[in-house]
Amino acid sequence: MLTLSRWKVLLVVLAVIFGALFALPNALPAEMRARLPVFLPRQTLNLGLDLQGGSYLLLEVDTNALRRERLTNLVEDVRQNLRNEEIAFTDLGVTGGGVNVRITDPGQVDAAARALRNSVGTPLAGTTGGRDVVVATAPDQRLRLSFAAEAMEAESARAVDQSIEIIRRRVDELGTREPSITRQGVNRVVVQAPGESDPDRLKDVIGQTAKLTFQMVDDSVTPAEAAAGRIPPGSELLPQDDPSEPFVVVKRRSVVTGEMLVHANAGFHPQNQTPIVEFRFNGQGARRFGDVTSQNIGKRFAIVLDRKVISAPVIQSAITGGSGFIEGNFTTETANDLALLLRAGALPAPLNVEEQRTVSAELGADSIKAGQVSTGVAFVAIVAFMILAYGLLFGGIAIAALLVNGLLIVAAMSLTQATLTLPGIAGLILTLAVAVDANVLIYERMRDEVRAGRSVISAMDAGFSRAMSTIIDANLTSLLAALLMFQFGAGPVKGFAWTLSIGVITSVFTAVLITQVLLAVWFRTARPKSLPIA
Repeated sequence: MLTLSRWKVLLVVLAVIFGALFALPNALPAEMRARLPVFLPRQTLNLGLDLQGGSYLLLEVDTNALRRERLTNLVEDVRQNLRNEEIAFTDLGVTGGGVNVRITDPGQVDAAARALRNSVGTPLAGTTGGRDVVVATAPDQRLRLSFAAEAMEAESARAVDQSIEIIRRRVDELGTREPSITRQGVNRVVVQAPGESDPDRLKDVIGQTAKLTFQMVDDSVTPAEAAAGRIPPGSELLPQDDPSEPFVVVKRRSVVTGEMLVHANAGFHPQNQTPIVEFRFNGQGARRFGDVTSQNIGKRFAIVLDRKVISAPVIQSAITGGSGFIEGNFTTETANDLALLLRAGALPAPLNVEEQRTVSAELGADSIKAGQVSTGVAFVAIVAFMILAYGLLFGGIAIAALLVNGLLIVAAMSLTQATLTLPGIAGLILTLAVAVDANVLIYERMRDEVRAGRSVISAMDAGFSRAMSTIIDANLTSLLAALLMFQFGAGPVKGFAWTLSIGVITSVFTAVLITQVLLAVWFRTARPKSLPIA
């Protein structure tokens, strides 16, 4: 096994070159990295929140609010479908997690149930003919509609996944480098934004639902009726920032929704130069917006964001181009933030902030310094042990392999853009100890073979071949444990597991292959009669 094969030498040389190229940018200042040739790597280690400083948020997706919104929409669907079928009804509303309605004519109860089963809800995935809304009859000519349990579970899971993606797009738009956005438990999301020193702005941008709708104003309701709470079915009372009209009665049905937007950007009003948000619809939204504005000239429509009216202008003419702008006492920053939210898309459900904290850059610098000191102390201790135990030659070869191992770890983490955290530094220190463990096994086996009377070359060859199974077993179990931690852990655990996984792979390569090549070169050059460690 102790042979100086060309492929072994070539592999070692390539590994050292790879490590040097991808680890080098970490030692260069930013301006020098920018001047590197395009074919050279420029990626550096990404420092995590605990090392770089930044903001941490623990958010909970409000799936109960999602359910309430679905029930509200279901009430409107029932009202519209029964009216289309010309079936008289009363007492329509949400009761006990479902929708109840009483059919006035007893002879139309079955017809109403059939109509609602065929038209309300959507097909349920994984079933034949099943729908996500269950329609059941009840005493006193009543029908009860409720969502299937599996439908709501799927909807909640989908809402959390969608929220993570939208949060990621919003944080990316802020310019935060390498944010960490992970799911925790069933309906929680952890956001770590290194370098973002203003958690309140981060919370405002992330946590706003940003659900934009365009709804017609219900001008049939007088201000006195609105103040008295006499709102007709199919309409709702929404707040507005305008002191002269603090509330506006609008139709519940949305004419156009924010999902139909393809572009949103901050700009300035062409006449008074106040900040506005310009938008453009897709084809479907443009057609629908054009139809509504052409049919309602002289009437008002409301631009509603998160159930709050931004403005309620009068339609002066048909808007057929599919684009327009929103004005509403914006500042430049709030207009930019709203445009960002509209570009990223609306959250499917509100987000509740469960925990918020900020890590200062000074604290991160202290953590980096502590990590450097602890890594340096660990390295010096390992160097001293290996040289005292195995002499300058064999101990030096093990240290050389250890240095290449550290180089490869930094290179691999830079290449994969993995985030280095404080627990990751702990994994790096553990990797240093595990790396020399393979050398200890090999060297001790060589000693045993020399004591058994074997020659130098036989003892060295047996040291590698007989220790290999133990090395593979030990590192394979460590790798499996690291993979399990990475799969099921979160935050710091993942950082520790990722560093440990890379370190296990590189340590086996360096401790075995690089040590083999260096010892083979020494043996061919020196032709020793005895082992220095015997």
